[in-house]
Amino acid sequence: MLTNEDNERLVRVSQGTEMGRLMRLYWIPFLRSSDVTVDGQPYRVRLLGEDLVAFRDTQGQVGLVDHACPHRGAPLVFGRNEQEGIRCIYHGWKFDVTGKCKEIPTEPAGSPMVDKIRVKSYPVRERNGVLWTYMGPDIDIPPPLPNVEWNLVPEEQVVVTLRVQECNWLQALEGEIDSAHAAILHGRVDNSGTINQWKQGQDKAPTFECAQHDSGLSIASRRKIGEDRNYIRVNQYMMPFWTLVPPQSQYPELSGHAWVPIDDEHTLCLMFSYHPSEPFYEKTRKLFRDGHAGRETGHASDDSFEVRAITEPYHTYWNKFNRGNAYRFDYQTQVEKYNAGLPGLWVQDAACQSGVSPIYDRTKEHLGTSDSGIVRVRRLLLNTLKTITTDQNSRPLSVVDPDQLMHRAISITVASDTDWMVAGKEFMQAQLGEGFGYEP
Repeated sequence: MLTNEDNERLVRVSQGTEMGRLMRLYWIPFLRSSDVTVDGQPYRVRLLGEDLVAFRDTQGQVGLVDHACPHRGAPLVFGRNEQEGIRCIYHGWKFDVTGKCKEIPTEPAGSPMVDKIRVKSYPVRERNGVLWTYMGPDIDIPPPLPNVEWNLVPEEQVVVTLRVQECNWLQALEGEIDSAHAAILHGRVDNSGTINQWKQGQDKAPTFECAQHDSGLSIASRRKIGEDRNYIRVNQYMMPFWTLVPPQSQYPELSGHAWVPIDDEHTLCLMFSYHPSEPFYEKTRKLFRDGHAGRETGHASDDSFEVRAITEPYHTYWNKFNRGNAYRFDYQTQVEKYNAGLPGLWVQDAACQSGVSPIYDRTKEHLGTSDSGIVRVRRLLLNTLKTITTDQNSRPLSVVDPDQLMHRAISITVASDTDWMVAGKEFMQAQLGEGFGYEP
C-alpha cells in the first residue's frame, strides 16, 4: 500500500507540485489535429490543472494559450479566430499562436501596450494527426519530441481515440499494467466468446517479474501452458504516463495509452492501436468505431460520447458511461453472460479504476504478488521525484533522448526454463517498419 503522503505526491499535478514538475519536463499529447480547424472554433483544454484554449490560425499553425483574456478575463473560447490570431469578443484584443498581442482596438494608435501584453502560451508540435505541447521550464529550448512508434507509423496502420476518465492519472494507468485482471474482469460466465479463449485465461495466477530500463519498466507475467511451456506477456510502463499492452493471437496488434492528467481528478485517455508493418485491419477499425452489439471495445466508440458545452474542457470527449449512471451496469447481464455486467472492455476497466472515487485512499489496499508491477512503478516514480527535487537541473534520460520510448509490449510462448528477458529482448525493441518478429 501507499502512505497517504506518497499517494498525494503521486496524484497531484498542478504547478508547484512534485509530480506536476515531473510531468512538465515531457512533451504531452493533448488533442487530435482534426479537433482544431483553420480559423475555426477554439477548443477548451485543461492540462495539469491549467485552463487553456487551442486554436489553428489562418496559416495552419496551432496555438495553445490561456483560456482567459489578460485584459478583463473574458473567455477566449468565444474568441473570433481570424487573420492570424484569436480575437477576444469583449474588447477586440487579438493574440497570435505565440501569445503575443497583435491588436488593441480600444487603445490609441501606436500604444506601447501592444508590444508589452502577452497571453500565456505553450509551444505546440503536430505529428501524424496528433497535437503535442511542452509546458516545462525550458520552454524556449524544449527537448526533442519523443519517438513513440504509434505516432511514427503511417496513418493507415494506426487508430487513435480520446476520452475523459473520472479519476486521477495514476489510478487509470495502474489498471493497464495489471495484467492479472484481464481474463477475469473481461471474461464471460457462459465461457463463450474470444476473451474466454485467451491463453492467459488458462492460468489465472501468473508469476510476475519486473525489469527496470532507462525509460521505465518491463512487467512480465508468466503463465503455465501445458507441462513444459510458459506463456509470457510483457507490458511496458514508460515515463511518465505511457503504457503498452501485448498483442493477442487473433488479429495481433500493438496498443496502449497515454494517461494524460487533465487535473488531479480527471484523465485524458489517449488510446492507440497499430500494426507495426502493415495496414490496420479494417474489420477491427470498424469495430473500434462502432462498437459491437451495443458494447464497447478497448476504444471509445463514436456513439459513446455526450457532447458538452464548448466552455467545458474536452467537451467532445466526455462519455455517457460514467460514475453518475453506474457505467450502465446491469446485474442480470452479469448473472447470465458477462462477468462484469458492464457494457464492454474500456467501460469495465474505467468502472473499476474510477467507480469508488477520483482519488482512492491507497492506505486501504492489500496488495499481493500479482501487484508487483504496480509497486515497482510507484517506487520508480517516487524515486524520480526525489531525484528531480534534490537536483533541479536533473532530467530523466527519457526526456533528453527521443528514442528511449521505442519499446514494444510482447506475448511469447517459450520453454518453462527460458529467461523471458533474453528470449524477448529483440522483440521488445521497436524497429520502425519491422513486423512483430514472432507469432503472437
